[in-house]
Amino acid sequence: MAFLPYLFGTLALILGALWLRRYLRQRRRARLLASPLTPEQRHIVAQLVPMTRRLPSDLRSKLEGRINLFLDQITFHGRGGLEVTEPMRLSIAAQACLLIVNSQVWYETLRTILIYPSAFRALRPEHQGLVVHERTATMLGESWTRGPVVLSWDHALQGGLDESDGHNVVIHEFAHQLDALTGHTNGIPILSKGQHYEGWEEAMLEGYERHRERVMAGHPTVIDPYGATNHQEYLAEAIVAFFERSYALKREEPALYSQVSKLLALDPAGWN
Repeated sequence: MAFLPYLFGTLALILGALWLRRYLRQRRRARLLASPLTPEQRHIVAQLVPMTRRLPSDLRSKLEGRINLFLDQITFHGRGGLEVTEPMRLSIAAQACLLIVNSQVWYETLRTILIYPSAFRALRPEHQGLVVHERTATMLGESWTRGPVVLSWDHALQGGLDESDGHNVVIHEFAHQLDALTGHTNGIPILSKGQHYEGWEEAMLEGYERHRERVMAGHPTVIDPYGATNHQEYLAEAIVAFFERSYALKREEPALYSQVSKLLALDPAGWN
C-alpha cells in the first residue's frame, strides 16, 4: 500500500494543475472582456462597421471587450493569396460580436476563420435519388459546426460598410454559429433565460411559411429571399434583417422580431 501516498500526491498535482489552468484562462478572459480597443482600432471599427456607432454607450464598451476576446481566440488565415490585415480582422470581429454583444453565449468551439479575396468555389454534394454527385458552387461564405467559418472578404467588407441593404455575410454565417451551439444547425438555437421554445417555434414556423409564400409569389420581402431555402437559412437571414432592417422587420413580423430580440438581448429598432 506504499504506493497510495504517491498516487494521491500525483492526483493532487494533476487536479491542482488543471485548476490553475482553468483559473488563468478565466482570468485572461475577464481581462480581455474588460479591455477597450485602442483609439486606432476604435476608429477602424467605426469606419468599417458604421452600425456600431448606433450602439448605446454601455453596449459599445461590451462590444470592444468581446472583440478583444474574439481576436485572442480566433486565428485568421488568408486564402487565394490574400494577406490578412488588422482592419480585416477588426471588421469581421466587430460584425460577428454584434450578435453576442449583450448575450451570455459565446462562439466556444470556433478557432479558425478562412478569408478569400472574393467569392470562392467549393464542392457540394447533390442528391439524385440514392446517387450523390459533387458539384462546384460559388460561395460568399460558409459556416461549419465547431468551425471554421469561411468568408469572402469583398462581401464581408461590403456587408459591414452598408448597414441597411439587408445583406451581411458575416452576420449570416455567425448566426449559423449560434444555431450550431446546440450541436445541430436547424433554426432552433440555445434560447435565453426565460425564453420558451413554444413561442420561438410558433414565431419561426409561421414567419417562415409567410416568407416562403411571398417569395414564391414574387413579392418583395424584408428578409432576403434566400431565407426561404429552409429553417436554418431563414433564421440566419432573419437575424441579418433584425440588425439591418429592424424597423421593417418589427412592423411586418412583430412576433419574430420579439423572439430574436429576446434571444440576443438587443433591440436595434430602438437605437438612434
